[in-house]
Amino acid sequence: MKEELVILVNEQDEKIGLMPKMEAHEKGLLHRAFSVFVFNNKGQLLLQQRAKTKYHSPGLWTNTCCSHQRDGETNVEAGKRRLMEEMGFTTELTDSQSFIYKAPFDNGLTEHEYDHILTGMYNDEPAINPEEVESWKWMSLHDVKQDMNLNPEIYTVWFKIIFDKFYEAINIE
Repeated sequence: MKEELVILVNEQDEKIGLMPKMEAHEKGLLHRAFSVFVFNNKGQLLLQQRAKTKYHSPGLWTNTCCSHQRDGETNVEAGKRRLMEEMGFTTELTDSQSFIYKAPFDNGLTEHEYDHILTGMYNDEPAINPEEVESWKWMSLHDVKQDMNLNPEIYTVWFKIIFDKFYEAINIE
């Protein structure tokens, strides 16, 4: 299987090239990414626990899904594609905020992403892909924030950053 390419960008989110995903993570180069936050009509966020076979952050809890845009794909198109691949459903998404973060991992890889936050609504159960997702649950943002303060080690780095920076922006309660 051909390795997926990520879109290398500058700090203005302008495309400067393409690179295999692993190489970009090994070199810690800035590339485009997205994080999807899906809420239900009770204001709860759909969280996923990453599959234990993931190459980084295995078994950690995070936002509904996340990944990298493909060349020529809009942020929303990418979010819908990955939502279907990981969680087994799709919904309308809104591109709301973006930010840059850099986070080294224990395995020598570095996430350095221009991350677009996408939000949407959904009220049914997901049909998770077990190769991508270990488990899932609905939680209020208030409860997520409390649990994140008590158990930060069970959450992904980017999810914690988004909560710190954008809690008010994504809080629909």
